[in-house]
Amino acid sequence: MLFNSLTFAVFFAVVLALWYAIEPWRGRKAMLLVASYVFYAAWNPPFVLILWLSTVIDWFAARWIFAAKTAWHRRMALLLSLVVNLGLLGFFKYGGFLVENFSALCGALGIDFQPAAPDIILPIGISFYTFETISYTIDVYLKRCEPFRSFLDYGLFLTFFPHLVAGPILRPNEVVPQFERAHRATSTALGWGLFLILVGLFEKVVVADTLLAASAEAVFHADQPLAALDAWVGVLAFSGQIFCDFAGYSTCAIGAALCFGFAFPDNFRFPYAAIGFTDFWRRWHISLSRWLRDYLYVPLGGNRRGPIRTYVNLMLTMLIGGLWHGASWNFVIWGGMHGVYLVVERLLREHGPRVAALERPAGRAFLGLFTFFLVCLTWIFFRASDLDGALALFGAAFSGGGAAVLPTQEIIVVMVTMGGILATHWAMRDRTLEEVTGRAPVVVLTAAAVVMLCGLLLAQGSGDAFIYFQF
Repeated sequence: MLFNSLTFAVFFAVVLALWYAIEPWRGRKAMLLVASYVFYAAWNPPFVLILWLSTVIDWFAARWIFAAKTAWHRRMALLLSLVVNLGLLGFFKYGGFLVENFSALCGALGIDFQPAAPDIILPIGISFYTFETISYTIDVYLKRCEPFRSFLDYGLFLTFFPHLVAGPILRPNEVVPQFERAHRATSTALGWGLFLILVGLFEKVVVADTLLAASAEAVFHADQPLAALDAWVGVLAFSGQIFCDFAGYSTCAIGAALCFGFAFPDNFRFPYAAIGFTDFWRRWHISLSRWLRDYLYVPLGGNRRGPIRTYVNLMLTMLIGGLWHGASWNFVIWGGMHGVYLVVERLLREHGPRVAALERPAGRAFLGLFTFFLVCLTWIFFRASDLDGALALFGAAFSGGGAAVLPTQEIIVVMVTMGGILATHWAMRDRTLEEVTGRAPVVVLTAAAVVMLCGLLLAQGSGDAFIYFQF
């Protein structure tokens, strides 16, 4: 059930009507939990059992950790949670990848090993809810929070449908108080939530799917060497597509939750206006980057054990972050490139010369565009279907000499669209959407809503699933 579908529109309207029709707070939450399971089951009903297993195991594991009298019992309860959740994630997401690479290793050693082809279907959203439930048991273990008092609240924390399949990745302390206190969305919050859903759908359907997806698809699936211009236009198209697709989903999720009276944290803050890669990861997929920081980078030692260990920790964190996105060496390379960027940036800040010109507005703009250029290079490996395709496109971008596959009209559309995205990010770099809309006249907001709604009605998007559903 996709946010950009008529089925979801009907589902959302029915659930929202029931939410405001049911009076008891516990009854409303129970209805929302059932609706969330229906939402998830719409993709593949048997996978609800895996979600239930994670829910039940971690509910009891957290309570055992909290009640344990000895450190050994606390560690065993945490180990149970980690083994079950990471085991499920490893089997479904990385089982085929491990078998494939083990077979390749055997072949390199002269061993004839030909396993049966694995037939494993990846449960949608498993990476997201696994990280959420692991953070819960770890937080209880570290005494950052106490276990949920209500199993209903805990189940809703994991399965609330707006964030279930692609985030934002929530923390217990962000939602527990909201679940415990009976409340409804104010008329202002409801209107803002619906407006955010409209913005998110516009980003996904009009910008990502209609204006950019076809050009990115043509370039990344080209079966011949490409001209340099076409290669770069395709990379730019995907850079815009991946942002508008994923930020569009997050905006829809935040807006949908707000319609029920629940506040989710921001997941994107205009990342293509980032100056440097530390800044980029404070703006891109914020809930994942802070999860990696708090549950991986900091436990590894962070920057507390000297510069060499800091650089190693940065690389490990980004390599694992890349692998989290998918069972492919392309994602590992993508994460590794970001790790190298962060290490080099840290080295330059600590040991490089101070360049006054780069601190002026023109210099900061240059650094921002250079950051965006390097981010675009990483998207080549993120989007390409295999390593050979990524290397071929990388070579085409810097050497060219191949065929032109994009019509002039498509090139213009991509360049104008990406120009608009970059200009918007820079204009909004130090602002929030709430701040800007709060100051805008009602007539301007109404006109913007009408334009976006007309765009949705006229768009020729394919209605494809959001890109991050595959992770």
